[in-house]
Amino acid sequence: MSVLVSILITFLVVVLVLYLVQRLPVEARIKQIIQIVVIIIGVLALLPFLGVF
Repeated sequence: MSVLVSILITFLVVVLVLYLVQRLPVEARIKQIIQIVVIIIGVLALLPFLGVF
């Protein structure tokens, strides 16, 4: 059960950060790069919960 909660919290944090990035007053290209970085970090954070690491 704690693994499920951890996955959910990680997912919610990634979604929240992506939302906040959208609200930044920067160029669209920079937003896109930040979004890609956040998604990669989110996926890497989820890998231990999925048993990859």
